[in-house]
Amino acid sequence: MPRILTYNVRRCLGTDGRLSPGRIADVIAAYEPDVVALQELDVRRARTGGIDQADSIAQALGMQMHFHASLRVVEEEYGNAILTHRPSRLIKAGPLPGGTGRLAPEPRGALWASINLGGTDVQVITTHLGLRRYERLAQVDCLMGPQWLGHPACREPVILLGDFNASPRSRAYRRLASRLRDAQAAMLHQRPMPTFPSRMPMLRIDHAFVSRSIHVARVESVRSPMARVASDHLPLMIEFHVMPVKAHKAGVERIHE
Repeated sequence: MPRILTYNVRRCLGTDGRLSPGRIADVIAAYEPDVVALQELDVRRARTGGIDQADSIAQALGMQMHFHASLRVVEEEYGNAILTHRPSRLIKAGPLPGGTGRLAPEPRGALWASINLGGTDVQVITTHLGLRRYERLAQVDCLMGPQWLGHPACREPVILLGDFNASPRSRAYRRLASRLRDAQAAMLHQRPMPTFPSRMPMLRIDHAFVSRSIHVARVESVRSPMARVASDHLPLMIEFHVMPVKAHKAGVERIHE
Protein backbone atom coordinates (compact mmCIF):
# COMPACT_ATOMS: atom_id res chain seq x y z
CA MET A 1 0.00 0.00 0.00
CA PRO A 2 1.58 3.33 -1.04
CA ARG A 3 2.62 5.96 1.48
CA ILE A 4 2.94 9.70 0.95
CA LEU A 5 4.53 12.07 3.44
CA THR A 6 4.45 15.88 3.69
CA TYR A 7 7.10 17.70 5.70
CA ASN A 8 7.98 21.35 6.26
CA VAL A 9 11.71 20.99 6.94
CA ARG A 10 12.48 24.66 7.81
CA ARG A 11 15.65 24.68 5.66
CA CYS A 12 16.77 21.57 7.61
CA LEU A 13 17.37 23.67 10.72
CA GLY A 14 16.40 21.75 13.84
CA THR A 15 14.91 23.11 17.03
CA ASP A 16 18.31 22.38 18.59
CA GLY A 17 19.96 24.85 16.19
CA ARG A 18 21.65 22.11 14.18
CA LEU A 19 21.55 22.27 10.38
CA SER A 20 21.24 18.75 8.93
CA PRO A 21 19.66 17.57 5.66
CA GLY A 22 20.88 14.09 6.59
CA ARG A 23 18.80 14.06 9.75
CA ILE A 24 15.72 15.10 7.77
CA ALA A 25 16.38 12.21 5.37
CA ASP A 26 16.69 9.81 8.32
CA VAL A 27 13.31 10.92 9.72
CA ILE A 28 11.71 10.29 6.33
CA ALA A 29 13.51 7.00 5.62
CA ALA A 30 12.15 5.43 8.82
CA TYR A 31 8.66 5.48 7.27
CA GLU A 32 9.65 4.21 3.81
CA PRO A 33 7.31 6.52 1.84
CA ASP A 34 6.78 6.20 -1.91
CA VAL A 35 6.29 9.96 -2.32
CA VAL A 36 7.58 12.87 -0.22
CA ALA A 37 6.41 16.49 -0.41
CA LEU A 38 8.88 18.93 1.16
CA GLN A 39 8.51 22.62 1.95
CA GLU A 40 11.06 25.31 2.92
CA LEU A 41 14.12 23.90 1.19
CA ASP A 42 17.26 25.98 0.62
CA VAL A 43 19.20 25.44 -2.60
CA ARG A 44 22.71 26.95 -2.87
CA ARG A 45 21.92 29.56 -0.19
CA ALA A 46 24.77 31.11 1.76
CA ARG A 47 22.83 30.93 5.04
CA THR A 48 22.80 27.10 4.84
CA GLY A 49 26.30 26.52 3.50
CA GLY A 50 25.48 26.59 -0.22
CA ILE A 51 24.06 23.05 -0.15
CA ASP A 52 21.33 21.92 -2.53
CA GLN A 53 19.09 20.55 0.21
CA ALA A 54 16.51 19.12 -2.19
CA ASP A 55 19.11 17.12 -4.08
CA SER A 56 20.93 16.08 -0.90
CA ILE A 57 17.78 14.62 0.68
CA ALA A 58 16.69 12.97 -2.59
CA GLN A 59 20.09 11.28 -2.99
CA ALA A 60 20.07 10.06 0.62
CA LEU A 61 16.64 8.50 0.03
CA GLY A 62 17.45 7.10 -3.42
CA MET A 63 14.67 9.15 -4.98
CA GLN A 64 14.30 11.40 -7.99
CA MET A 65 13.34 14.99 -7.30
CA HIS A 66 11.19 17.76 -8.76
CA PHE A 67 11.87 21.22 -7.32
CA HIS A 68 10.20 24.61 -7.65
CA ALA A 69 11.84 27.79 -6.40
CA SER A 70 9.27 30.10 -4.87
CA LEU A 71 12.08 32.58 -4.24
CA ARG A 72 15.16 33.09 -6.40
CA VAL A 73 17.97 35.62 -5.83
CA VAL A 74 20.81 35.22 -8.33
CA GLU A 75 21.90 31.58 -7.86
CA GLU A 76 20.20 31.13 -4.47
CA GLU A 77 16.80 29.41 -4.37
CA TYR A 78 14.17 28.53 -1.77
CA GLY A 79 11.07 26.45 -2.34
CA ASN A 80 9.27 23.12 -2.41
CA ALA A 81 9.99 19.66 -3.79
CA ILE A 82 8.35 16.35 -4.61
CA LEU A 83 10.54 13.25 -4.22
CA THR A 84 9.71 9.71 -5.29
CA HIS A 85 11.27 6.42 -6.36
CA ARG A 86 8.26 5.66 -8.56
CA PRO A 87 7.95 6.71 -12.24
CA SER A 88 7.00 10.39 -12.30
CA ARG A 89 6.67 13.41 -14.57
CA LEU A 90 6.66 17.08 -13.70
CA ILE A 91 3.38 18.57 -14.91
CA LYS A 92 3.53 22.13 -13.61
CA ALA A 93 5.57 24.35 -11.30
CA GLY A 94 4.65 27.96 -10.76
CA PRO A 95 3.93 30.90 -8.46
CA LEU A 96 0.79 31.57 -6.46
CA PRO A 97 -0.71 35.04 -5.95
CA GLY A 98 0.89 37.34 -3.40
CA GLY A 99 1.65 40.97 -2.79
CA THR A 100 4.06 43.15 -4.74
CA GLY A 101 6.51 45.85 -3.81
CA ARG A 102 9.24 46.24 -1.20
CA LEU A 103 7.02 45.16 1.70
CA ALA A 104 5.43 42.26 -0.15
CA PRO A 105 5.14 38.97 1.75
CA GLU A 106 7.31 35.96 0.95
CA PRO A 107 6.59 34.58 -2.55
CA ARG A 108 4.67 31.31 -2.63
CA GLY A 109 4.33 28.58 -5.24
CA ALA A 110 3.07 25.11 -6.01
CA LEU A 111 4.46 22.00 -7.68
CA TRP A 112 2.49 19.29 -9.53
CA ALA A 113 3.81 15.89 -10.55
CA SER A 114 2.09 12.85 -12.03
CA ILE A 115 3.34 9.76 -10.19
CA ASN A 116 2.62 6.17 -11.16
CA LEU A 117 1.59 4.21 -8.08
CA GLY A 118 0.61 0.62 -8.68
CA GLY A 119 -0.17 1.22 -12.34
CA THR A 120 -2.27 4.36 -11.75
CA ASP A 121 -1.09 7.91 -12.39
CA VAL A 122 -1.76 9.94 -9.24
CA GLN A 123 -1.71 13.73 -9.55
CA VAL A 124 0.27 15.07 -6.59
CA ILE A 125 0.38 18.80 -5.85
CA THR A 126 2.34 20.34 -2.99
CA THR A 127 2.36 23.92 -1.75
CA HIS A 128 3.24 26.20 1.14
CA LEU A 129 0.68 28.96 1.62
CA GLY A 130 1.21 32.45 3.03
CA LEU A 131 1.01 33.67 6.61
CA ARG A 132 -1.68 36.29 6.03
CA ARG A 133 -5.33 35.40 5.59
CA TYR A 134 -5.85 37.43 2.41
CA GLU A 135 -2.81 35.76 0.84
CA ARG A 136 -4.05 32.27 1.66
CA LEU A 137 -7.52 32.91 0.29
CA ALA A 138 -6.11 34.23 -3.00
CA GLN A 139 -3.71 31.29 -3.20
CA VAL A 140 -6.47 28.75 -2.48
CA ASP A 141 -8.66 30.34 -5.17
CA CYS A 142 -5.77 29.97 -7.62
CA LEU A 143 -5.18 26.34 -6.64
CA MET A 144 -8.87 25.54 -7.12
CA GLY A 145 -8.97 27.33 -10.46
CA PRO A 146 -8.25 26.21 -14.04
CA GLN A 147 -4.44 26.32 -13.72
CA TRP A 148 -4.29 23.65 -11.00
CA LEU A 149 -7.10 21.52 -9.54
CA GLY A 150 -9.55 22.75 -12.18
CA HIS A 151 -7.25 21.90 -15.08
CA PRO A 152 -8.56 19.08 -17.33
CA ALA A 153 -5.34 17.11 -16.73
CA CYS A 154 -5.83 17.20 -12.95
CA ARG A 155 -8.21 14.26 -12.90
CA GLU A 156 -8.76 11.43 -10.44
CA PRO A 157 -6.88 10.42 -8.37
CA VAL A 158 -5.53 13.64 -6.83
CA ILE A 159 -3.61 14.45 -3.65
CA LEU A 160 -2.96 18.05 -2.55
CA LEU A 161 -0.67 18.36 0.44
CA GLY A 162 1.75 20.64 2.23
CA ASP A 163 1.94 23.40 4.81
CA PHE A 164 -1.22 25.48 4.40
CA ASN A 165 -0.69 27.72 7.45
CA ALA A 166 -4.43 27.25 7.93
CA SER A 167 -6.31 25.54 10.74
CA PRO A 168 -9.52 23.56 10.09
CA ARG A 169 -11.53 26.58 11.28
CA SER A 170 -10.08 28.89 8.63
CA ARG A 171 -11.84 29.92 5.42
CA ALA A 172 -8.88 28.75 3.34
CA TYR A 173 -9.11 25.23 4.80
CA ARG A 174 -12.90 25.09 4.39
CA ARG A 175 -12.66 26.08 0.74
CA LEU A 176 -10.20 23.30 0.02
CA ALA A 177 -12.20 20.79 2.07
CA SER A 178 -15.25 21.61 -0.05
CA ARG A 179 -13.39 20.26 -3.12
CA LEU A 180 -11.25 17.47 -1.62
CA ARG A 181 -11.41 15.40 1.59
CA ASP A 182 -9.04 16.04 4.45
CA ALA A 183 -7.19 12.73 4.85
CA GLN A 184 -7.25 13.06 8.63
CA ALA A 185 -10.99 13.76 8.70
CA ALA A 186 -11.48 10.61 6.59
CA MET A 187 -10.27 8.54 9.55
CA LEU A 188 -13.59 8.32 11.42
CA HIS A 189 -12.27 6.56 14.52
CA GLN A 190 -9.05 8.54 14.89
CA ARG A 191 -8.64 11.98 16.33
CA PRO A 192 -6.85 14.40 13.94
CA MET A 193 -3.23 14.97 14.96
CA PRO A 194 -1.43 18.36 15.05
CA THR A 195 1.99 18.83 13.49
CA PHE A 196 3.20 22.20 14.79
CA PRO A 197 5.29 23.07 16.72
CA SER A 198 7.24 19.85 16.67
CA ARG A 199 8.32 19.74 20.31
CA MET A 200 4.78 20.21 21.62
CA PRO A 201 2.37 20.04 18.66
CA MET A 202 -0.85 22.00 19.10
CA LEU A 203 -1.77 23.29 15.63
CA ARG A 204 -3.03 21.35 12.61
CA ILE A 205 -1.70 23.38 9.68
CA ASP A 206 -0.01 20.65 7.61
CA HIS A 207 -2.66 18.83 5.59
CA ALA A 208 -3.25 16.23 2.91
CA PHE A 209 -6.43 16.59 0.84
CA VAL A 210 -7.50 13.65 -1.32
CA SER A 211 -9.99 13.04 -4.11
CA ARG A 212 -12.81 10.49 -3.96
CA SER A 213 -10.83 7.61 -5.45
CA ILE A 214 -8.17 7.79 -2.71
CA HIS A 215 -9.04 5.48 0.20
CA VAL A 216 -7.11 6.54 3.30
CA ALA A 217 -6.04 3.52 5.37
CA ARG A 218 -3.80 5.22 7.93
CA VAL A 219 -2.64 8.69 8.93
CA GLU A 220 0.21 9.38 11.32
CA SER A 221 1.80 12.52 12.63
CA VAL A 222 5.40 11.33 12.91
CA ARG A 223 6.47 11.92 16.51
CA SER A 224 9.76 10.06 16.77
CA PRO A 225 12.43 11.63 19.01
CA MET A 226 14.42 12.63 15.93
CA ALA A 227 11.37 14.19 14.23
CA ARG A 228 10.73 16.34 17.28
CA VAL A 229 14.09 18.13 16.82
CA ALA A 230 14.87 17.87 13.07
CA SER A 231 12.45 20.69 12.13
CA ASP A 232 9.85 22.89 13.80
CA HIS A 233 7.12 20.88 12.01
CA LEU A 234 6.36 17.17 12.31
CA PRO A 235 5.90 15.14 9.13
CA LEU A 236 2.41 13.90 8.25
CA MET A 237 2.30 10.42 6.69
CA ILE A 238 -0.71 8.99 4.80
CA GLU A 239 -1.05 5.35 3.80
CA PHE A 240 -3.68 4.78 1.13
CA HIS A 241 -4.83 2.82 -1.83
CA VAL A 242 -6.39 3.97 -5.07
CA MET A 243 -9.87 2.82 -5.92
CA PRO A 244 -10.43 1.85 -9.57
CA VAL A 245 -10.89 4.85 -11.84
CA LYS A 246 -12.04 5.07 -15.43
CA ALA A 247 -9.19 4.77 -17.91
CA HIS A 248 -8.33 7.83 -19.98
CA LYS A 249 -6.90 7.62 -23.46
CA ALA A 250 -4.76 10.74 -23.36
CA GLY A 251 -1.63 11.06 -21.26
CA VAL A 252 -0.78 14.12 -19.20
CA GLU A 253 1.83 16.41 -20.72
CA ARG A 254 3.75 19.10 -18.94
CA ILE A 255 1.83 22.34 -18.61
CA HIS A 256 3.89 25.40 -19.40
CA GLU A 257 3.36 28.87 -18.02
